[in-house]
Amino acid sequence: MATTLAADRPRLWAPVRHRSFRLLWTGQALSLLGDGFSVVAFSWITLSLTGSTLTLGYVLAFQAVPRALLTLVGGTLGDTWSTRTLMVVSSWIRAALMAAVGVVGLTGDLTVWMLCAAAAGFGAVDAFFQPARVSILPSVVEEDLLAPANALLGAGARTAAVLGPAVGGVVIALSQAPVAFLVDAACFALCGLCVSRIRTRPRPEKPESGTSKTGPSLGARIREGVAYTLRDPRLRTIVALDTAVNFCYAGPFTVGFATLADQVLRGGSATLGILNGSLAGGAVLGTLVGGAVGGRPRVGLLVAALAGWLGAGMAVLGLAQSTPVVVVTVLAMGFAIGYQGVFGLSWIQRNIPQDVLTRVVSVDMVLGYAAAPLSLILCGALARTGHLALFGVVAAVLAATGLAVLGSRAVREMR
Repeated sequence: MATTLAADRPRLWAPVRHRSFRLLWTGQALSLLGDGFSVVAFSWITLSLTGSTLTLGYVLAFQAVPRALLTLVGGTLGDTWSTRTLMVVSSWIRAALMAAVGVVGLTGDLTVWMLCAAAAGFGAVDAFFQPARVSILPSVVEEDLLAPANALLGAGARTAAVLGPAVGGVVIALSQAPVAFLVDAACFALCGLCVSRIRTRPRPEKPESGTSKTGPSLGARIREGVAYTLRDPRLRTIVALDTAVNFCYAGPFTVGFATLADQVLRGGSATLGILNGSLAGGAVLGTLVGGAVGGRPRVGLLVAALAGWLGAGMAVLGLAQSTPVVVVTVLAMGFAIGYQGVFGLSWIQRNIPQDVLTRVVSVDMVLGYAAAPLSLILCGALARTGHLALFGVVAAVLAATGLAVLGSRAVREMR
């Protein structure tokens, strides 16, 4: 066993030998750290100005809606333009927006409408960054390094997602909310600098068709990306599972965790923090193990196994009355999400042509964005009935997803 682990360890860290990968990893981590900062900064400064949670909801909606609406546009442009350029320009625009909010906030002239405008601009620009950061990887590392590279990027992303809000809160506590925006701006500016220094391999030339010089319209390319995603049963399955996992994250891992911590485990906010930390820690561990194992397992079977595993975990959460049992279950669920995510994402990057890859990624993201509010609303309603109903319904959905995956031979055999 020790020999096996020793042999696997260099494989996990192999992408780090590439300078461009190190720059990508650092840039993505800084961007996601900035995203976490922005959530805390926008929330705190809005409440400081207005004291209204309703206004806070408006500000956050101004950020979320443009991101969801424009992600398909960002993904489509990413298949035509340079993904590196999209990431750099997006990072620097976000840096400028955050710096402007910070400076105006320090002068005392910041208003709610300015916050809404900045949040909308941030969300719109972010819609061009997110699909590009996923689809750029095949042009940075070789195909056989996709799994460990995704593992390292995923571990960094999950860690940054936890640290961002925490560090943002500390900055605000030690100074004031506008300062957090300035720190946020520095994160995005450094991200843009890192990504601008990445050297990507040229894309394969796509054969010209017909005599048209202008090519299809933006709307036509968006429809082509959606159709491509829905046409392949294997791709449909991975996207469907990603949507189901996003559904699980949004409702059961927010409303559900809060309900468990307060009404069942009676541990309050401390227990809620332990549950969230266990989920994040399990996901980071699963991501790193997936990268260390490497290879090309049957991704379709992994997809089915993840759906079944999460469904079983939801059932346990609905029945458990003990904090240790819940924590172990959440750790195991996080581990499975991280482990399968490495291979599912690597399969997409390896099998989807680069001239449509960013569009496929953007379709996946948009469905996740759509699943999140629906999950929150549904789980909020189910939580009024009881936590067993909440977790039971989600467990049934995941079990049905797993069975549907196993019903397709093409999906079962995908590698």
